[in-house]
Amino acid sequence: MTNWVPSIQKNEHPLYQALADAIEKDVQAGILEPGGRLPTHRDLADLLNINVSTVTRGYAEAERRGLIHARVGCGTFVASDGGGSSLTAPEPHTTGMVEMGIVTPLYALDPDIADGLRRLSSQRDITRLLHYAAPPGLPGHRSAGAAWMKRYGLDIDPAGIVITAGGQHALTCCLTALFHPGQRIAVDTLTYPGIKSLAAILGIRLVPVRGDGQGMSPADLDAACRRDEISGVYLMPGMSNPTTVFIPQERRDEIAAVIRRYGLFLIEDDPYALMHPLSPGTPVSARIPEQGIFIANVSKAFGAGLRVAFLSAPGPLRADLTEAVLSTAWMASPITTGLACSWIMDGTADATVEAKCQESKRRYAAAAERLSGYVYQGHETGFFIWLHLPKPWSGAALELRAREAGVNLFGSERFSVGHEPVPAAVRLSLSGPATLEDLDKGLDTICRIIEGRLPDMGPCL
Repeated sequence: MTNWVPSIQKNEHPLYQALADAIEKDVQAGILEPGGRLPTHRDLADLLNINVSTVTRGYAEAERRGLIHARVGCGTFVASDGGGSSLTAPEPHTTGMVEMGIVTPLYALDPDIADGLRRLSSQRDITRLLHYAAPPGLPGHRSAGAAWMKRYGLDIDPAGIVITAGGQHALTCCLTALFHPGQRIAVDTLTYPGIKSLAAILGIRLVPVRGDGQGMSPADLDAACRRDEISGVYLMPGMSNPTTVFIPQERRDEIAAVIRRYGLFLIEDDPYALMHPLSPGTPVSARIPEQGIFIANVSKAFGAGLRVAFLSAPGPLRADLTEAVLSTAWMASPITTGLACSWIMDGTADATVEAKCQESKRRYAAAAERLSGYVYQGHETGFFIWLHLPKPWSGAALELRAREAGVNLFGSERFSVGHEPVPAAVRLSLSGPATLEDLDKGLDTICRIIEGRLPDMGPCL
């Protein structure tokens, strides 16, 4: 769409911000379509009779907001998800809505918090948990964090553990400690929306890297490093969100070799790894211990409301990550961390993970039976599946129609990075529905919509 000419509103804001506002308005209005090419900096400057530097700053601001994506040597394009929400944050529960968008951790199988708190309160000097603690966490809690890391295949000294207030806070600390605005992080073309929203806030650019059924392509990552001055890589090797792809060991070796070659930082975030039948394997970060950070979250395993996660912090990065915790939260709550650690050390956490895997297996079997004939990706103990859609459906169109019909799900556009064509697909949470009956109801509604058997829906978008 190189003939696009924005309507710039001159007001008290700088001209480059007015240009970014115009881009945002036209993206939301559908005038600028996903994947469309924008005019070059020079062409738009001539059209608007403004300085090229103003266009450059305006495009940079629009990219920071996640509206557009620039690729060296190719041009500037409207982001594939430019008009959509990035972070899949929970919405207030709507009566009668079947939740298949948010991947909840099967709350009904979480440990008994009343019993956990009674045991915690019986410890000596329990009042110390109300005191300020060092930002990395109390020594005993860091030891438990090191023990939790072993579930993911990492042997970490407790001194190398930094405790954060959940996985999203861990990502915040990593991005603020290791990167600066304008720097680039390589991600999968379809990735966790939380990294997208956080990068947009911090002015960090995400560079999509193509992959295949075995995960991110090492050759494409190498090409991106040579082309775009990449500073880091974000990966979910144990079970990618949303595609459920598992990166095998040989591919992990190859990715680690590229990261080592270019001296990049690796953020390895694997909240679903314990639910994959082939996990944990050996994390990529174990292959590059001085460059890799692993985030071991507890939210999907047990106790999402505790807001606890453990970072493996290499020696050279430990001080910066500790400073990031101090600057953003001072410390993770010693009380909730203490409860999480007690469950890790007494075996409750492992028993909970096993119970959730068994329930997930039942739900996956029910989904596989209902979706017979459809193309989808998933694992028998996974919390979600990736459903490919037949023509003429898009992920966004099905998301809209399903919500109108009482089912919440997330289309592929929410996970897309860059301007590449977005696959026609949706992520379906198997853990979100309260019961197997609700899951079957949601799947039945989705199939009826796709097949045109739901009355009064009209033609698909």
